[in-house]
Amino acid sequence: MRALHCHPSTPKRRQAGFSMIEVLVSMVILMLGLLGLAGLMIASQRAEVEAYQRAQALLLLQDISGRISVNRRVALCYAVTTDTSNGTPYLGTGGTLPSGCALGTLAADNLANSDLSAWSNLLQGAAESYKDSGGTTNKAGAMVGARGCISFDTASNTYMLSIAWQGVAPTTAPISSLNCGKGLYGDEKLRRVISLPLQIANLA
Repeated sequence: MRALHCHPSTPKRRQAGFSMIEVLVSMVILMLGLLGLAGLMIASQRAEVEAYQRAQALLLLQDISGRISVNRRVALCYAVTTDTSNGTPYLGTGGTLPSGCALGTLAADNLANSDLSAWSNLLQGAAESYKDSGGTTNKAGAMVGARGCISFDTASNTYMLSIAWQGVAPTTAPISSLNCGKGLYGDEKLRRVISLPLQIANLA
C-alpha cells in the first residue's frame, strides 16, 4: 500500500497571509499612536509657551506696580492711558512714551519718566536680546507683541495696570472691560490680557 502524503503548502500560504495582515494592522495602530503622540507634544508646547508668556506678564505687572508705589507722590505721571475704551495710548510694542511729567519735584518727575521708559523697553523684550547673522540686536525677552496700559479711575482712586500680548492659539476673547491692546492682534481670540488694580495710600 502506498503511504498517503499530506501537502502542507496550502496551510503555509494561509499562515503567511494571516501574518501579513497582522503586520499591517500593527503598523496602522503604531502610526495612529505616533500621530496622537505628536499632537500631544504640540499641545504641550503651546501650553508651555502660553504659561511662560503669562508668567512674564505677571512679573512685568509687579515691576511697574513697585515702581509706582516707590514714586507714589507723582503716581499720576504713570497714568499714560487716556482712552480706556480701547486702551490707547500704550507702552511697549509700537507704543510711544509720554512727552514728560511735571507734577512734582524734578527728581520725582525724572524718575517717573525713566520708569516708564524702562518698562516700555521691558515690554519690548529688552531683558533678553540676541544678535542675528547680520549683527543686528533683537529683543526677545518678553511676550509676543506685548503692550502695557496704565489708567486711573478718579471715582475709586484706583490705578488699573494691564498688559496685553498675542497668544499662540485662539481661545476665548477677553471680557469687554479689558481693553488694553484691543484690535491690535487681528482675531480678538488671540489677545491675552491680565490686569492688576493698584491703590496708592496717602501717607502725607
